[in-house]
Amino acid sequence: MTANSFTVTVGRVSRELPTIEVGEMGRVPLVEFLGDVEFTNAVADELRALVPEDAEMLMSVSTTCIPLTHALSERTGLPYVIVRKKRRTYLRDPLIQEVQSMTLGVNETLWLDGRHAARLRGRRVVILTDVVSTGGTSLAMARLVERAGGQLSCFLSAFRQGEPGIDVKYLQELPKVL
Repeated sequence: MTANSFTVTVGRVSRELPTIEVGEMGRVPLVEFLGDVEFTNAVADELRALVPEDAEMLMSVSTTCIPLTHALSERTGLPYVIVRKKRRTYLRDPLIQEVQSMTLGVNETLWLDGRHAARLRGRRVVILTDVVSTGGTSLAMARLVERAGGQLSCFLSAFRQGEPGIDVKYLQELPKVL
């Protein structure tokens, strides 16, 4: 670990995570799964044991968590849906949900395609994130699940940072500020 990095080990895979400045909070580790197949697979292997037996679907948010969601889907056989952070022209009858708080100080709106929302109806859904800090994004996704007629199975995250306002299953704790 250096002033600009933080080391994590999941299974037999270690990574030096870069740290980024977050407003006046200080530096926090940046977890990225995009392009890192070995790390993504190690995290998915470990998360598999935390997925409840009653789970029927995974839900995550674009973009950085998509590889992890796909890898966990392959291990569990559970289908998944992805919530968008921007309105896309191909979204049909989307469910729209505001995020109450964002760790990085950016307010966001989540968009769930109506076709994907229909797949949640009557299903128990695991909400998967890469890092949970405040729980704001996870809670907004839970509201989308409920509005679509699904039921929350659990909140699941690779890493927890600080004290989120939700009960979440996670692999490791990250420092809130470095």
